[in-house]
Amino acid sequence: MGTLPVVTGHDEFDALVVRTDYRDDQAWQDVVVALVEPWGDRQYEAQVHFINDPAWAEATIDEVLTAVGGDENLSVVFIADRVSMQAEHHPLLAVTTLTREDCVDDEGYEQLTEFGCEFRAIPAGVHEVYANLSIGNLGFEEFAAWAQDDPEGVFRTF
Repeated sequence: MGTLPVVTGHDEFDALVVRTDYRDDQAWQDVVVALVEPWGDRQYEAQVHFINDPAWAEATIDEVLTAVGGDENLSVVFIADRVSMQAEHHPLLAVTTLTREDCVDDEGYEQLTEFGCEFRAIPAGVHEVYANLSIGNLGFEEFAAWAQDDPEGVFRTF
């Protein structure tokens, strides 16, 4: 795969969702509809920046992370991959942008990635993950642990 397009127009308050599977447009529309629904106990307005460009088709996690790596405010990116499109509740792949270089030492990195560098989240959960990470209320590792505790390995909502 060549170089992915530069992500433009992404507001720091918008969850970044990258579509990498282009086999089913109806499934994608279902994902979009689910992601723009008000969320949380107070029915907050969903804020999402969608990357829906076939240039991203079949992009790997590493390619996506490299493409968005210049955004210092971005701590997580959500990927709408084949699993997202096929699964009933359309769980997106949440991937931390944290690298070893972002941490003081190996021990810190291992602690922050104890439950992995990725997990799945249903669309309603995407907003809870992004909002809490953005304000530093919770860490990626906490959401990854909750997803790991789920029988299907998915973070749902609080």
